[in-house]
Amino acid sequence: MSQSKSQANQYDKIIKENLELTLPVIVREVLGLDIVESEELPDDIQHTKERKPDALKKVTDSKGNTYVLHVEFQVKSERDIVFRMIEYCAMLMRKYRIPVRQYVIYLGDTRPRMPTVVETETLTFRYALISLYEANYKLFLKSDNPEVKMLGILGNFEHNDSYTVVKEIIEDIKFQTRGDFAESRYFKQLRIFVQLRSNLETQFEKAMEAVSKFFKEERDFLYRKGEAKGEARKSYDVVENLLIKLGLSDEKAAEIAEVSIDFVQKVRADLAKKKKN
Repeated sequence: MSQSKSQANQYDKIIKENLELTLPVIVREVLGLDIVESEELPDDIQHTKERKPDALKKVTDSKGNTYVLHVEFQVKSERDIVFRMIEYCAMLMRKYRIPVRQYVIYLGDTRPRMPTVVETETLTFRYALISLYEANYKLFLKSDNPEVKMLGILGNFEHNDSYTVVKEIIEDIKFQTRGDFAESRYFKQLRIFVQLRSNLETQFEKAMEAVSKFFKEERDFLYRKGEAKGEARKSYDVVENLLIKLGLSDEKAAEIAEVSIDFVQKVRADLAKKKKN
């Protein structure tokens, strides 16, 4: 299997794994469809041959239109895809007997060069070709799902610095992820998506290193803070016992507990407040 074929399979696998969470966002934000009702359809269509669409649903929009929504994802331009879409369309219309709307979502960062129309004397056919690269990356960062946030790496950074955007996406995913296993999975998938963007791998590795370092230092700081907090609690309890049970002076209690006199005086003030209440 060639490297490009292997990579295409990796992209396809990620898209299929995350489709349940990503498709509603793509349909709403990228395709601009206002779907109010959706029903899963079998993902294989068999007549004289079998085809497996990437996403297939029977939907009803806010205007009451019911149709089959068919979405395909492409990582490279493929001239013959228009004929494949015609095959899909004919099979879907024959099977469900309702209108079919078809979209191809292109994931690359170059202009897709795929024909979208076939016109003959007896047939006129077209599908919609959408480039994810034209969508603002922030559309995907609005989601709480790391699977959706990940698509930001394939969006349009506009005039923003690419390193800053990549770092923002990585931080957003990391903040939203719970557990090392899930985090590892998301960043592995993100690393694969980065390969679809020209000259982005260096910025990605640099941003990953910076974010990982920040979180490591943050965890260390919180640990040290917690440790110090625990020590302070222990000292407070010791001083409290020295004052209540032994009736020691502030100076003597401070000496035994190895704390400042100000600390002892604070404990004594707290005790007086409790007694008064």
